[in-house]
Amino acid sequence: MPKIAFDQSVLADSAGIHFPGTVELIENPAWLKNYAMACDAQPTLITNANGGIPALLTTFIDPKVIDVLVAPMNAAKIIGESKKGTWVDDVAMFPMIENTGVTSSYGDYSSNGSAGANSQFPQRQSYHYQVITQWGERELERAALAKLDWVSRQNIASVLVLNKFQNMTYFFGVAGLQNYGLLNDPALSTPITPITKGAGGVTWAVATAYEIYQDLLNMFSQLQTQANGLLTMDDKMTLALSPTMAVNLNKVSTYNVAVRTTLKENFPNMRIETAPEYATQSGQLAQMIIDSYEGQDTAQACFTEKMRAHPIITAESSWKQKKTQGTWGSIIYRPAFISQMLGM
Repeated sequence: MPKIAFDQSVLADSAGIHFPGTVELIENPAWLKNYAMACDAQPTLITNANGGIPALLTTFIDPKVIDVLVAPMNAAKIIGESKKGTWVDDVAMFPMIENTGVTSSYGDYSSNGSAGANSQFPQRQSYHYQVITQWGERELERAALAKLDWVSRQNIASVLVLNKFQNMTYFFGVAGLQNYGLLNDPALSTPITPITKGAGGVTWAVATAYEIYQDLLNMFSQLQTQANGLLTMDDKMTLALSPTMAVNLNKVSTYNVAVRTTLKENFPNMRIETAPEYATQSGQLAQMIIDSYEGQDTAQACFTEKMRAHPIITAESSWKQKKTQGTWGSIIYRPAFISQMLGM
């Protein structure tokens, strides 16, 4: 019995598998060693030689998203923040009263001497700005493949963009409007010049701890001159400068005492704040600010709307949303309580 017939009978008896009409394929036993007769094999590959799999299948995507950092927004931290009016208000007035009067020698029949007040209404203009987020159905699903919550990331970005602009207006205001910042309000006094001298000009980089402390004393002395002696070294105040310049406050004297320590001893209620904006195009700037006097803040960063989220608009296969904010810049109520130094 040919082998194929035997195999067919075994399959039929043991497994119930039948191949009717099958004939012996190889009649000549010599052909069994002729590999060129193998009809199901090719002498060369049609596909490119490869023993791997797509690299994407062995790629791990970390579910934790790493945010790119941005510069700190510290204007509100330096002078505080306050809401003024609403987003429908274009102009804000800040009433000021100055007491006036003159005395006269006493006389039983004299009516000389008078007292009064003079009012003033300085104004500021608001500025409103917006940003729009949008996302599509396919866009969301594609981002989800990379484990990204795309709608949330869009919203986070919109808040960051608005707040970065808000912080900028707190320092520099808005050009073309009566909207000024902490660094460019026209009512601020002219910055004084440091006394420290170094190679190439005035700089704290080569100054001694003693020289830096003397510069800071001069800033407070300027404050006293502007405030006509109203202030004391125990008043709550803020020294604001760039992060680069703040490092120099750690310089130590010949007695191994840092400038920062000396400031704390002589100005017990002074706090030190930093912001990159104090590294201006004109040079390194520092401000010494009296926080408040008799309950009145010296300056405030002011806004109309901190965040107004408008309705989500649905399109055919996408959505979008507008967000707005409004700013008055920084309102400096008492410019005399801010002294400046430029060029450290």
